[in-house]
Amino acid sequence: MNYIAQTQSDFENLSQAAVNNPDAFWSRYAEENFNWHKKWSTVSNCDLTQGKISWFEGAQLNITENCLDRHAANQPNKTALIWEPNESKEPAIEYSYQELLDQVSKTANMLKEMGVQKGDRICMYLPMVPELAFSVLACARIGAIHSVVFAGFSAQSLADRINDASCKWVITADGGFRGNKITPLKKIADEALAQCDCVEKVLVVQRTQSDIEWNASRDIWWHDQFEKQTTDCPAEIMDAEDKLFILYTSGSTGKPKGMVHSSAGYMVYTTYSFLNVFQCRRDDVYWCTADIGWITGHSYILYGPLSAGATTLMFEGTPSYPDMGKFWEIVEKHKVNIFYTAPTAIRSLATCDLALVNQYDLSSLRVLGTVGEPINEEAWRWYDEHIGKGNCPIVDTWWQTETGGIMISNLAGVTPAIPTMATLPLPGVQLALMDTHNTEINEMEAEGALCIKAAWPGMARTIYGNHQRFVETYYSTYPGYYFTGDGARRDAQGNYRITGRMDDVVIVSGHNLGTAEIEDCIDELPQVIEAAVVGYPHAIKGNAICAYLCAEDLTEKEVKQFVSDRLGPISKPEQVVFVTALPKTRSGKIMRRILRKIAAGETDALGDISTLLNPDCVKDIIQIMA
Repeated sequence: MNYIAQTQSDFENLSQAAVNNPDAFWSRYAEENFNWHKKWSTVSNCDLTQGKISWFEGAQLNITENCLDRHAANQPNKTALIWEPNESKEPAIEYSYQELLDQVSKTANMLKEMGVQKGDRICMYLPMVPELAFSVLACARIGAIHSVVFAGFSAQSLADRINDASCKWVITADGGFRGNKITPLKKIADEALAQCDCVEKVLVVQRTQSDIEWNASRDIWWHDQFEKQTTDCPAEIMDAEDKLFILYTSGSTGKPKGMVHSSAGYMVYTTYSFLNVFQCRRDDVYWCTADIGWITGHSYILYGPLSAGATTLMFEGTPSYPDMGKFWEIVEKHKVNIFYTAPTAIRSLATCDLALVNQYDLSSLRVLGTVGEPINEEAWRWYDEHIGKGNCPIVDTWWQTETGGIMISNLAGVTPAIPTMATLPLPGVQLALMDTHNTEINEMEAEGALCIKAAWPGMARTIYGNHQRFVETYYSTYPGYYFTGDGARRDAQGNYRITGRMDDVVIVSGHNLGTAEIEDCIDELPQVIEAAVVGYPHAIKGNAICAYLCAEDLTEKEVKQFVSDRLGPISKPEQVVFVTALPKTRSGKIMRRILRKIAAGETDALGDISTLLNPDCVKDIIQIMA
């Protein structure tokens, strides 16, 4: 069976085969497309009522042998990774599969020399430089568990993640270039490490030549240790369910969730979904603009493309520096064939002079993609007309940190694209819409809570250190189903449109932000009596954060700066509204639904507020925001 659908008929046959016998479907795909040290005894052993998930039990492998070694043996000179720096005047670097294997092996040997062992957790707080890719893959090679923290997070957020995973080692940089700014990563890391007793050593990449504080008993320069390493580093043989990485995502309670992904199932699913969705060809140059600090970067900059033997591009900078034509300059320079970015970026770029697009040759583009949040039709049309020139299918992908890989998407040039709709689940993904009575809706045209009713190989295995929270968050609302937290609408042909979050998580510029975490942060300000944080629609970001505060002697600037310092700039509220009271039920519950409506300007759709404990405060808030 060809597991990469090339026609509508292929897609339908794959979908049916996956439903008829899921174990046989995934077993054959895994056996035919990857290298294993030992085959599995059981394909799947999953109980969704308990959040128990296991795939390919008994198998042994190393994911980096599939991402690097086998391609270095068969196509050693093929470009594996292109690194494009922040500044155009600095040359790009290309690594062949053999060269990338060598760099990863040297990094792995350096980590082993530092004392890193199988099962140890390593936190990476790095800019988008090659050393980040080397470090991620080096951990996988020696069986260490990587935890990448986005380099825009604050010292407190970094400390929380280091402590939660009990990381012994941190890899950071003196600083990071991001547009016309330098982020002082080592300084931020030092602030975080003042709260982290578990950390023994800090490996520091020299990127910006910034002056930094140095702890001689703890800090180690990357370049001092790297060059003396050999390129001979045999891969650690891993069990299929050994942990590969921890990646933190926001939740509806204050504490971020450390999602755990394991080796075999994640490898199988990211490769399968990458090849099917993007229809990547042998000589394509593929570019995902995400940061490796997010799941998109894990799955579709590194593991998926490299396992598939593709050429993947990694960019250090931003789409707006030195001007809003930067993305298109890179597409022309590297003759990019597949381009995958976020709707937020598209909306922002669409506001600019078209001369910034038209001055570049985009004729190499064959496939376009979007990720992170639903795309609105106006942005989709602009993307199609001005970037794809009407010739490139747009894949609108829906998935999550928890799912490991793309779950719903049209397949480029194979299944139809429908503006604003993620369309159909990938073969092997079984979706369900649930009603308010926790019952699956059987009618084709329906709207409800989006769930997944059968296990798939790439799904997260647990929340690190808290399996009970994992079960309660994802498997208790609809027993026997994985609850995504999203609502969706299904049309008569079975196509899905994501309608938004159903919990207290807001997607801002493609990033999941927990409103409870931001509220907890703001509540730490001694001047704050009470706070409520909600999301509301935003023309560029998709959604933005509005914070309503009952507070004394506090300014909007102080609140924004405090949140930025504590959680990072991405969590900073767009609006801070000072109020005398927050609307509450008679039992004392804050009515965030009403506050969301007010922030969105939907004051004529508030419903009956007469039953509130304090209905007059609603009128006061509307007047304040007028």
